[in-house]
Amino acid sequence: MPISLRRRTAAFALAVPALLAALAGCSTAPPTRPAAWSAPEALVQPSAFAGVHGLAVDRQGRLLAGSVVGNSMWEVDRRTGQARVFIAAPEGQADDIAVGPRGELAWTNYLMGMLRYRESDGAPMRVLAKDLPGLNSLDFDRRNGKLYASQVFLGDALWKIDRTGQQPPRLIKKDMGGFNGFEVGPDGWLYGPLWFKGQVVKINPANGAMTVIADGFQIPAAANLDGKGNLWVVDARSGELVRVELATGRKTVAKQLTPSLDNLAIAPDGTIYVSNMANNAVDAFNPATGELRRLTGGAVAVPAGMKTEGDKLWVADVFGFREVDLKTGAVSDIFRMQREPELEYPFAVGLSKTRFALSSWFTGTAQLVDRATRKTTAVIHGLKAPYDAIPLEDGSVVVAEIATGSITRASGDKYATRQVLASGIQGPVQMVLGADGAIYVTEAAGRLLRVPLAGGAPVAVAQGLAMPEGLAQTPWGSFIVAESAAKRLVEINPADGSKRTVAENLPIGLAAGPGLPPPYVPTGVAVGADGSVYVSADLNNAIYRIRPAR
Repeated sequence: MPISLRRRTAAFALAVPALLAALAGCSTAPPTRPAAWSAPEALVQPSAFAGVHGLAVDRQGRLLAGSVVGNSMWEVDRRTGQARVFIAAPEGQADDIAVGPRGELAWTNYLMGMLRYRESDGAPMRVLAKDLPGLNSLDFDRRNGKLYASQVFLGDALWKIDRTGQQPPRLIKKDMGGFNGFEVGPDGWLYGPLWFKGQVVKINPANGAMTVIADGFQIPAAANLDGKGNLWVVDARSGELVRVELATGRKTVAKQLTPSLDNLAIAPDGTIYVSNMANNAVDAFNPATGELRRLTGGAVAVPAGMKTEGDKLWVADVFGFREVDLKTGAVSDIFRMQREPELEYPFAVGLSKTRFALSSWFTGTAQLVDRATRKTTAVIHGLKAPYDAIPLEDGSVVVAEIATGSITRASGDKYATRQVLASGIQGPVQMVLGADGAIYVTEAAGRLLRVPLAGGAPVAVAQGLAMPEGLAQTPWGSFIVAESAAKRLVEINPADGSKRTVAENLPIGLAAGPGLPPPYVPTGVAVGADGSVYVSADLNNAIYRIRPAR
């Protein structure tokens, strides 16, 4: 496109909102470009972790908590709830944590397929196992120090781990049904849940013999022994903390919590700590009194892509799909992980008049949700790392696939008809349907691109951006872009590509772990009708509002 034509097209995009208002006979014109921006204010408050999973109380009495998405292990003060990073990323990535008989520490790097270990705080970390995708739960036999670990979701197997790291893991049993958060009992057997079978079982590590203790759970996620003849189980889908009598298998719901429970740990004083991945929460339960106390938590877990309309903000929250009231900042659930089985770790949300589109590069899916009923109407599988999706009014869906570097329109029966709108994009991240009817997309390589909805070669609107991710258009026609590598928001004039800073020194730009794509958790950006800018912060899980200063 000649530069003069590109500028005329961009200038038309700037004029469209005012033109539409005039044609509609509106008495109130859309807000104009502000002279400056106010300082960011927290609409949704920060929280620790980035999804919280495995828990353990070590010999010093420290409560340790693992985060997979956050690639780190944390310590939570058992009195105040204050949390700090205990083992930093990426080595600290932990789905589960185990403490040995002499205070040794071991944990599973779930996304790396590795098991790490250290003898004490000051000792070097060692890798005892690797190349085991989905390495999930682990525990020591406190009688002799033997170490066991299981694969779940990306595998289904139980292994004995050589603590010297000299011998490969020994396979104990396969295809159990997802032997998740387990514990080794005083008899040397392994007690834990079968995620996919709704059972809790015990397994003899000597020969793999398995015995069912109790069943009828929805999704049992983890189980721990209390030394008093009980096995405590958290049910991820029901949100129940259940006591199981080992002698009889009888179940009692001890406490009703919120779904998305992930793990638990029992301290020497009997306190049961429970993690909830959808709220970055750790709760302390006293089984003697029934008292439940929240140590730490947040309204969201890992806020990523966002869209807004009216007084609502919708957030793809990786472990949930949330709605935020812009007047009050109150957060409500549309979906929660495990409670809604079709939810697949959403990293971005697209919006039309009737539908949401939740995309997940991690699962290769785009989930379509009816806005009126809040029900899933379709899930498009087999996409190549989709980073964003826009549902169009004609029923089709536009998808940005980072693995193919393309923008594709899916339509027809089961969305099997595919039209490539643009290709050769070096990392398409976030998209927006512009006021001029074209698709605008941030490119990880450093550009803001315009792609005609009918298809055609992308045109660069702006260049030289530092890992651009989130994207939104203002009521006056410019674009707000999150430059995650520079930790700032910029406003881009599409007429000439010029930029000005909206906010800087923002807590954005969470680093990806080994083998993961560098646009890891996309920073979400949305702009309200009054021109206020909203940005999700993946370094502290907050959502900020930046008001225009006029």
